[in-house]
Amino acid sequence: MTTATPFATGANSTGVNALPTPPTGWPIGSYATYEEAQRAVDHLADNDFPVADVTIVGVEPMIVERVTGRLTWGRVLGAGAASGAWFGLFVGLLLGLFSPGGALAPIVTGLVVGTVFGLASAATRYAATRGKRDFASTTQLVAGRYDVLSHPRSAERGREMLTALAWRS
Repeated sequence: MTTATPFATGANSTGVNALPTPPTGWPIGSYATYEEAQRAVDHLADNDFPVADVTIVGVEPMIVERVTGRLTWGRVLGAGAASGAWFGLFVGLLLGLFSPGGALAPIVTGLVVGTVFGLASAATRYAATRGKRDFASTTQLVAGRYDVLSHPRSAERGREMLTALAWRS
């Protein structure tokens, strides 16, 4: 098994160029969501279509940031303390496993130090924003549509199969 890296050159064991390349092939279907495009390719695979010739291409990429809530000092410090406590507990457990004395002291020490460090680092990061970003969010890269492309030798058959799938839906 070969893993592509940003610095790989040449062809890997599957014959696919490891460097980013534009997709090739003829469009055989276009879908509003990735799930629909995946369903179309699954339909092709279930009907003995040569899916190794198929590519799903996200067209018109967008970065979508969804706001998940408002940040307050309480939420920031609570999350920082919890995160630090978990890390400190983990480190304390590791130290407790390998310490010749009792295991309780390293665990408690790790928990306390981790909590304090988590509080301090969260407070520092939040204070550095100076109120310019008082919200939490998640970011996704999505496409406006998803095109299914096929090698020209089997594109017409694939288009017919996907048209039949659309009529059944």
